[in-house]
Amino acid sequence: MPECDEIRREGRPEAVSGYTLRLPEEESVVLSGAAAGRLIRRGDGDAALLYIAVLRSRGTGDENALRSALGWPEDRLRRAFTVLAGEGLVSLPQEAGRMEQEAAVATSGRAPEPPERQVEYTRADMARALEGAEFAALTSAVEGKLGKKLTTPDLATLLGLYDQVGLPADVIFLLVGFCAERTVQQYGPGRRPTLRQIEREGYAWARLGLMTQESAAAYIKDYQQRRKALPELMKLLRLGDRQPGPSEERYLLSWAGMGFDQAVIELAYDKTLLKCKELKWPYMNKILTSWHQKGLHTLSEVEAGDRPAGNLRTRRAPEGATTAPDRTAELQRMDRYLRRMREEQGKEER
Repeated sequence: MPECDEIRREGRPEAVSGYTLRLPEEESVVLSGAAAGRLIRRGDGDAALLYIAVLRSRGTGDENALRSALGWPEDRLRRAFTVLAGEGLVSLPQEAGRMEQEAAVATSGRAPEPPERQVEYTRADMARALEGAEFAALTSAVEGKLGKKLTTPDLATLLGLYDQVGLPADVIFLLVGFCAERTVQQYGPGRRPTLRQIEREGYAWARLGLMTQESAAAYIKDYQQRRKALPELMKLLRLGDRQPGPSEERYLLSWAGMGFDQAVIELAYDKTLLKCKELKWPYMNKILTSWHQKGLHTLSEVEAGDRPAGNLRTRRAPEGATTAPDRTAELQRMDRYLRRMREEQGKEER
């Protein structure tokens, strides 16, 4: 939650940076410039309004009090809180452990496993949810997309994404379509994702802050663009025309998004083979990630920027060491000495 020292009362002598909102109670709420920038870029009115309410409550985050002050239903409040959590402006008590765990595995290439549900939905809960027009329509649309009737556990998983994670119905529908298309691409026609797989991806989307139709659609477009590079990368790595496995795909998509020239990928592959005698994905990923972090994306940049200090061509020889020309002269002197010795020995024998 925001620190309490973000709240200032008017009349204090210290300088106040950011935006000050005038309230009828003659109390000022200070919204820092950094927080304002995040909210503006996000463009979510509910999230901005909730953040102001949190600041006004001095960061207590009492959900009942906030819901009463805003006049919102519980699901609207939760969705706004999820957006703020995705921007790092608040932390949700029941999800703090999950957020930390997912951040820890963000660079591993694996979608995080969902935590154990905080809410266990009963049949009565699901029946009440299905009485709502939005969730009922979502359930019907998901069944149509997956081509099957959702079981009771499936409905509980779907309700968790909608109610607990706070993904809007239109975003969940895009999520299901994305997972369905990806499963066909990976395993062939006729294969469908499980609700468990969709749930894992849903938690990853929430971590990425994909809480609007626009942001989710942009993410899908970027994914498909990067995926176009996979066949060429598979050939480059001598893996043939087959589809990459899920773990392989995560590495390849990551590299495709880093913006390397093909020659750089080939160089990293060669270095991996020289070191490991075979393709070791983590080792090659370490090489490419290091170059990416250094801003080296073309072959010339890598050759110039990744050269060890003290290049062999320019490295000064240690003091007292014999250089190549000196060794040649020494051998010539030794040869002359041996010839003289043989000549003297021959004279003595005669």
